[in-house]
Amino acid sequence: MIENKFEQLGLSEEVLKAIKDMGFSKPSQIQEKAIPVLLTGVDAIGQAQTGTGKTLAFGSVLLSKIKPIDDRFPQAIILSPTRELAMQIHEEMNRIGKYNGSKIVCVFGGSDIEKQIRSIKKGVDIIVGTPGRVMDLMRRKVLKFDNVKYVVLD
Repeated sequence: MIENKFEQLGLSEEVLKAIKDMGFSKPSQIQEKAIPVLLTGVDAIGQAQTGTGKTLAFGSVLLSKIKPIDDRFPQAIILSPTRELAMQIHEEMNRIGKYNGSKIVCVFGGSDIEKQIRSIKKGVDIIVGTPGRVMDLMRRKVLKFDNVKYVVLD
């Protein structure tokens, strides 16, 4: 049996380099199954236990497909039910996107919204956030989703 490696999945060179830096060489089961499907651009639903690498699965695909642009309108949005999970996803996305230059902004309630607004206005490629704060920023017309091509519900 041939062991699958990340290099065989079709991810960008920048993402592969970041994955190597993170110490991974062999994808988990969810990554091996999800990454090739997600790279085709179809809608997909994945389910796996905590700690199996779901964030790396969807994050590596997003960061392979998104080309950073200097814009305040995100190309992708990742919604999380809690601020703790949003922060965790944001950290992981920054590790995966270490070499591709994407601007990833995390937004959630209970923190300084003005600071989050300033970050968005500097330019954003991916928004990670909780539904309440994302809706608040939409109502304030800070976030517009005209350029969004990818949505992840985690």
